[in-house]
Amino acid sequence: MLNNEFNFKYITFIICISALGGLLFGYDWVVIGGAKRFYEVYFGIREMAALQGWVMSSAIIGCLFGAISAGTISDKYGRKRPLIFAAALFVIAAIGTGAANDLTVFIIFRIIGGLGIGMASVLSPVYIAEISPNQYRGRFVSINQLTIVIGILMAQLINYLIADDVPSGFNDGQILVSWNGQFAWRWMFWVQTLFASLFFILTFLIPESPRWSVKAGHHSRAIDVLEKIGGKEYSLENHQHIKATLEEDTANIDIQDLKSPKIKKIVIIGVVLAILQQWCGINVIFNYADEIFTQAGYGINDMLFNIVATGGVSMIFTFVGMALIDHLGRRKLMLFGFGGLSLLFLVFGLFYQLHFQGIIMLISVLTGIAIYAMTLAPTTWVVLSEIFPNKVRGIAMSIATLALWSGCFTLTYLFPILNKVAGASGTFWLFGAICVIGFIFIRKYLPETMGKTLEQIENEM
Repeated sequence: MLNNEFNFKYITFIICISALGGLLFGYDWVVIGGAKRFYEVYFGIREMAALQGWVMSSAIIGCLFGAISAGTISDKYGRKRPLIFAAALFVIAAIGTGAANDLTVFIIFRIIGGLGIGMASVLSPVYIAEISPNQYRGRFVSINQLTIVIGILMAQLINYLIADDVPSGFNDGQILVSWNGQFAWRWMFWVQTLFASLFFILTFLIPESPRWSVKAGHHSRAIDVLEKIGGKEYSLENHQHIKATLEEDTANIDIQDLKSPKIKKIVIIGVVLAILQQWCGINVIFNYADEIFTQAGYGINDMLFNIVATGGVSMIFTFVGMALIDHLGRRKLMLFGFGGLSLLFLVFGLFYQLHFQGIIMLISVLTGIAIYAMTLAPTTWVVLSEIFPNKVRGIAMSIATLALWSGCFTLTYLFPILNKVAGASGTFWLFGAICVIGFIFIRKYLPETMGKTLEQIENEM
């Protein structure tokens, strides 16, 4: 049962708006996967593996800069104003990418979109964690992951609906002069403008994070927001808890704070978790779905439909993860995620080695997506939003998110090369080995954070 003292309509309203950053993150991140087959023909890079990897991973360069700058900016200017700026970047990127007639211009606007993704990936979960009552924080922060998944599914559906059927036997020259080769991939990006504009407008309606307001000395503003969330007693109690953890802070964050042994240990845990979430290998299925499903024996039209299926399964099992995260805990879910994926990738690689095709390969992909969606996808962001101390939360979250996007860049850039050198089977066996490392790391180093206030977690860690 939900606590009737909390104003859940108000909490859900502001959290859903801030989580639109996750929706844009998901859409912008995955839309390129459906457009890939067509813009590669348009720009003439179908046979250039290294250049394909650069185009796919170019947005991550923006993500890196967006992630590392978001912490410093949000610790100085709050969480709200940088979210508005990130929304503006999404609008610019959506328009420019679709309008590009030159590959360099296309990449520049992908990088601008990446800046928005990087900032949103830091700011949205931090903002939600700082707004949420501690006993519901897991499921509320998971809303950000849910909107990421919804954004992914929307991009996949829109790509599928925009693209015309490709007749069997069509070569690259025929695709180039078709609707798909000239216009469909552009509209896949342009549709994002609608969602980005909505995010930009609605973000003006949310309040500033009460924890940042206290740190900035705006105590009355923080008390007002906390009172709207949980009433007068909740407001006063939480205001005192927040003040207690910030008593020795100065107005500016000193980078030396991150070098203290206690904080350094927590930051290292966050960095490793972020990298492992990417190197588990699931995200390549979203970005390189055409290669994966083509190798599994599917044509272009079936490939686009299968991509939609991965998004649908991802959304369904994200709901499962949200239901479990405040009951089973973060640690158990992450152990199940790494353990389950390590076994699945062992079998998946074997299927590729034996040249299996068709439905059994699709089922294997969907099983991996389901495990990831209910475990590592939501829990990693929840844990990262929880474990860092109030004083350095913004910049520490930026460092962890920078590590996440660095891992993502490495993975995205190298996958087409690995796929050619080691084959699909060898590549997925490598992912399985990384998942074993993740299982061992979680078991040894990650404490349970479920049901604790951010201040309690800070004191314990």
